[in-house]
Amino acid sequence: MTMSLHLLADDNLILDTDSYKSSHFLQYPAGTTRLFSYLESRGGRYPVTRFFGLQYLLDRYLTRPVTAPMVQEARDLIEAHGEPFPYDGWMRVVNVHGGRLPLEIRAVPEGTLVPIHNVLMSVTNTDPELPWLVGWFETMLMRVW
Repeated sequence: MTMSLHLLADDNLILDTDSYKSSHFLQYPAGTTRLFSYLESRGGRYPVTRFFGLQYLLDRYLTRPVTAPMVQEARDLIEAHGEPFPYDGWMRVVNVHGGRLPLEIRAVPEGTLVPIHNVLMSVTNTDPELPWLVGWFETMLMRVW
């Protein structure tokens, strides 16, 4: 069972992930430059899903820039738990992107009823050096459910 690190530092969006995600940057094949993830309802009790909650998550969490102190706090905590941490990548977010996440998120409009087995939201990276960022935020973005 994994633990979401955001319980420990709610104001640090880097820590708002599952603990095992910190090692994913080491697991992609050499030369990986782009990842694409999507969210869909695979089905269940109802034939449609009402998509709702993304605007809140974007406004509450992803509009805040990443800072060097946030990177250091996350590094200290994650490495103290014996996990690797992509320090250089996070510092690239700070220094090259001004703390803004180089991610592109596309989604159906809030409140839309979408038949099951259709894409509700997709995420891809816009910086070829940071493809692992896509998966890093999966935990947070899945809260639209």
